[in-house]
Amino acid sequence: MTAVLPHEKQILEVQETLQKLKDQNQNNPLWSHKELVAMEQKLVELKRNVYAQLKPWDRVSICRHPQRPHALDYIEHIADEYVEIFGDRTFQDDHAIVAVLARVNGEKFIIIGQEKGKDTESRLYRNFGMPHPEGYRKAMRCMRLAAKFNIPVISLIDTTGAYAGLTAEERGQGWAIANNLWEMARLKTPIIVVLIGEGCSGGALGIGVGDVVGMMEHAYYSVITPEGCASILWKDASMNVQAAAALKMQVEHLLPLGVIDHCIAEPLGGAHLDPETAYRNVKAYILEQWENLKSVPIDQLLENRYQKFRKMGKVVVESNETSTSSSVSK
Repeated sequence: MTAVLPHEKQILEVQETLQKLKDQNQNNPLWSHKELVAMEQKLVELKRNVYAQLKPWDRVSICRHPQRPHALDYIEHIADEYVEIFGDRTFQDDHAIVAVLARVNGEKFIIIGQEKGKDTESRLYRNFGMPHPEGYRKAMRCMRLAAKFNIPVISLIDTTGAYAGLTAEERGQGWAIANNLWEMARLKTPIIVVLIGEGCSGGALGIGVGDVVGMMEHAYYSVITPEGCASILWKDASMNVQAAAALKMQVEHLLPLGVIDHCIAEPLGGAHLDPETAYRNVKAYILEQWENLKSVPIDQLLENRYQKFRKMGKVVVESNETSTSSSVSK
């Protein structure tokens, strides 16, 4: 790894020490096999202890790790073959959103994802994963194509938000996102949504309406980034650690509210440490959900999708007079 997170430093030091001992042992055996195995076991225990005590901000750091897989990585590793689709047929192609016609285990899918890029050049090219209106229009064009030919849609969310610049507003950013919400709610084909990284604000929701929503273990889903929240609430972006905890935006907070449906396990410590396992887990999730959805009649599918979002976010209201509680759907 070229980037080490604060909570990973102790683990890396122990790993490097253990590797040096193994290398020295090849030429001048000073440690027995039993002793080396015992050291390896201690390293495993250290990893478990460190990763079991991760704070919300630690998990945001994992979610933003430079080596964390992005949308194109997942597409390349889960698809048998794919062809990219470009442009919104109105203005231009938005590189922050990729759309492909793909085969996964022989099944046809249209996969749409928000792509951040990996280095300075690609991040600028992808606008750091912040889509313009034409990106959302491209996504919807491809979704309509999927519905026309009875092809399911896979949506991979990973963005800090839609681009908020003047040019995006001039071309109708708010309308493009709102239109996608409306169209996805009634799209006549199954939609499987997977949060692979950051999922912030309307930028995430613009491709986030689906029949099932899966979320990677260390991803987060929120109305705003922790830094943005801190700037508004405390007028101080350095309060991001407190904001990350207050937003309750991780998988364990969202599952009980029905905002997401499933947690997709990551390798111990995060997807950046073992991308291949992350690819396998996401692929397995997609195929499992497609198996569940493929036989559902379209009318029932649309009704289930409507009810899913209609029932999100239950709150319990306590009555002072009767000491009873009732459930109110937002």
